Amino acid sequence: MDQMSPAELFPHVRIVMGMIVGLGITRLLMTVAGLIQHPHRSRISAIHLLWIASILVELILFWWWEFALFRLEHWTFAITLFLILYAVTLFLLAALLSPDNIAEYAGYEDFFLKRRLWFFGLFAATFALDTVDSLIKGEAYWDRFGADYYIQVPLGLILCAVAIRSADRRVHLVAVLLHLAYQAYWIGRFFYTVN
Repeated sequence: MDQMSPAELFPHVRIVMGMIVGLGITRLLMTVAGLIQHPHRSRISAIHLLWIASILVELILFWWWEFALFRLEHWTFAITLFLILYAVTLFLLAALLSPDNIAEYAGYEDFFLKRRLWFFGLFAATFALDTVDSLIKGEAYWDRFGADYYIQVPLGLILCAVAIRSADRRVHLVAVLLHLAYQAYWIGRFFYTVN
């Protein structure tokens, strides 16, 4: 069997990643739809809704950033497996925000706060995964982020450590607002340019 070129392999890998990202987006949107359809079934939480928005943006950004892999000159099974693992981690974050049943909890915020170790543990993993992902894409890709990238990973990990340790809703509100501001910064810096 002939070896596929990177340009031929990339769309196949992207389809698998897209399916996993699509499942995460579906879970988040179904949760929002459920809240709209049955607003009094469970207590709605601003923290929960803001994290839904943030992880929705994170899934979309992941899908978009992976376009840079089109330039990758050498594909391996390990790279493919890594990318799928990264996508699965993001899906699991979406799934933790979209539980099948919260009957034994006092609402979405109670569920979120009681599952914060899992959520922020996985969230911390995304900072490490993103670093590896950027290294895979090459030095030129890494360099375009500048010093900001050296700051974001340690701060993200600190944010996760604080959020794991604290059940204070104010801490979690600040954490999600900081992450949304961080996402807005990167979107503004790399995607909102006037030609």
